[in-house]
Amino acid sequence: MSTDPYKRTAAGIKPAPTSFFGKLKYLGPGFVLSASVVGSGELISTTTLGAKAGFVTFWVIIVSCFVKVAIQLEFGKQAIRTGETVMTSLNRLGGPRFGKRKANWSLWTWLILWLFKPLQLGGIIGGVAITLNMAFPSISITWFAVIVGIVVATMVFKGYYSFIEKVSVVLMLLFTVFTMVAVFMLQNTDYAFVMDDVIEGVRFKLPAATVGFAIAAFGLTGVGGDEIVAYNYWCLEKGYARFTGPYENTEEWRKRAKGWIKVMNMDAILSMVVYTLVTAAFYLLGAAVLYQRGEIPAGFEMIETLSKMYTGAYGPWAKSFFLFGSFMVLFSTLFSALAARTRIFSDLFGQVGWIDFFNLKQRKRTVAISAWVFPLLWVIALVWVRLPVIMVTIGGIITFFMLLIIVYAGLHFRYKQKQYGLESSKFYDVALWVSCIVIFLVGFYGAVSLI
Repeated sequence: MSTDPYKRTAAGIKPAPTSFFGKLKYLGPGFVLSASVVGSGELISTTTLGAKAGFVTFWVIIVSCFVKVAIQLEFGKQAIRTGETVMTSLNRLGGPRFGKRKANWSLWTWLILWLFKPLQLGGIIGGVAITLNMAFPSISITWFAVIVGIVVATMVFKGYYSFIEKVSVVLMLLFTVFTMVAVFMLQNTDYAFVMDDVIEGVRFKLPAATVGFAIAAFGLTGVGGDEIVAYNYWCLEKGYARFTGPYENTEEWRKRAKGWIKVMNMDAILSMVVYTLVTAAFYLLGAAVLYQRGEIPAGFEMIETLSKMYTGAYGPWAKSFFLFGSFMVLFSTLFSALAARTRIFSDLFGQVGWIDFFNLKQRKRTVAISAWVFPLLWVIALVWVRLPVIMVTIGGIITFFMLLIIVYAGLHFRYKQKQYGLESSKFYDVALWVSCIVIFLVGFYGAVSLI
């Protein structure tokens, strides 16, 4: 954060690349997003849903990954159009206002919902600890959770975006290769699946017994409320808004903005491809192995169970491979989630009047403190509850409610705020509405079914 990425000045202006390889140099926010997305939802909730329902609910996962990206794009465009952080934009929404700064209701609602989110991250840090404990049983799960918390806090507290991006790229490459290899290896075991199984999974069936898991999976897979919000900060810190420069009512400014929006679109779409492939792979593992065995392992026992499926066909090394891959998947979510939350909540605290987020010194200090406080809360939640899968599932349901706020905000950004000559195409508008409608329908169906 040596140069403040949240301030647009004429000195930061840079024309957008036009070639494919030129755009590749400026990708990055989507990599951080993918590192965050692939974790709790994919390894835990997605695999559990596959174990419970078999291939029949495969469509839930695919739809979840595809439909939410339009909302993500709107938040990215909002960053480039206005140069604003998410919480600044949310604070401009209509409706009741409360507190010292008369902050918008959406900010207070977000803060209240977040009170339940340490459960989800506590479940994830528990997953990392359990995976390490499987490899090194002499060290307890609690001590591994403490160690992991210290490690991830040490990596994040300085707040350097470039470091966060580089680590996320490495983790993303590792877990993508891991999941693809795992599915390929599965085809040489007794649990191989065929194309008819996959086709059965896209017939839009939803057994009543799987509704709760499906809703949680929908909330956790693909981009959730947290990740969509975080994407705004990654776009700002990558420089898309800073390169566009302060708003000017000129064709030159609109040309730059459109150019950087195209770069952002490419970044978001490529990240969607990555996390969709990985998510689908984990679901297929759960459906092919656990469902066929007729078992839904409690918690992270599924990691142990899935790893055993490979040892018979490939030998003991396969278990070590699976444990390493599982660790990478879960740690990537923990790392990027912590990096995101240090920014989101520093910004939120600024909007409600607790700090001055746009004071670089205060922001750095708050990011650093948050980087240590949040892992502590997660470890406490894990030690207190000790049910990682339940914790993650509750987090997934809360994430879904956060998505409702995100949908409302996204539509407000698109239709109620000035577009600065950057109006979206009809195709994009259709995709945005489809995204919003699907999210609401899934929520309504889930609520009715659960009642």
